[in-house]
Amino acid sequence: MELLKECNLCPRKCGVNRYHEKGFCGATNKVRVAYYSLHPWEEPVLSGSKGSGTVFFSHCNLRCMYCQNQKISIHGYGKDITNKRLKEIFLELQEKGAHNINLVTPTHYVPQIASVLKTIKGGELKIPVVYNTSSYENIGTLMAMRGLVDIYLADLKYFDDELAKKYSLCDHYFEVATMAIDEMYRQVGKIEMGKNHLLKKGLIVRVLILPGHTSDAKKIIDYLYKTYKDDIYISIMNQYTPVVECPFANLNRKLTEEEYEEVINFALTIGVDNAFIQEGDTASESFIPEFDKSIL
Repeated sequence: MELLKECNLCPRKCGVNRYHEKGFCGATNKVRVAYYSLHPWEEPVLSGSKGSGTVFFSHCNLRCMYCQNQKISIHGYGKDITNKRLKEIFLELQEKGAHNINLVTPTHYVPQIASVLKTIKGGELKIPVVYNTSSYENIGTLMAMRGLVDIYLADLKYFDDELAKKYSLCDHYFEVATMAIDEMYRQVGKIEMGKNHLLKKGLIVRVLILPGHTSDAKKIIDYLYKTYKDDIYISIMNQYTPVVECPFANLNRKLTEEEYEEVINFALTIGVDNAFIQEGDTASESFIPEFDKSIL
């Protein structure tokens, strides 16, 4: 594919020929998948009773030092597959009862994914497609998915760009991510619910509260609510789980109940209604998939 010969799919704009070399994310011209399954731990409007059909793609264009999935995001664990096999995986998940196809970290494989979806979307594939992203995206790459994605599941990780540089090695994160989220909203519009309280179309923005950074999370929520009101879902997450040793002490502990309540109370105070909150011990390694490429 021509776009892979001078890859500028993400804001890194490496410009490498992925048939011969690797850019920042580490991906080649071949789609690499680490795992796929019916996933019960997404937001309720996605997981429903049978699970979201998640496909975990290997590699990532961020370097979040606290990433729970470093095995696949940084170290590239997974198996290279053909477009034909990717199509089979999508249809197999649908056959197993998945409520949707959930593309986890798909940015660097958009040309291949779009090519596959164009052959089956609205035909063999009848369930919604979810684009699950860090939001460190180029508008042009997202536009290639227009009409192919029904639901965007987007992170908004940082308001303060200094935190983005320190924790994820990326510049201008908030500016880039908010422009990307605007494009996502333009494509899918207001929340549209289907049967059985499942999301048919729309945008969910996740806010993962980092320990010690409640003020940043509140600024993110304030921005999202002022911009979109209740036309989107805001997912306020307490599940930060330290799984690797970080050079910053605050990242080596879980979020406290007081920190989470502080952010939730702020959201309620400003009028947020369409939100998901988490209860119980969601900050657990048991929620991290056991990646197994043997099933591929």
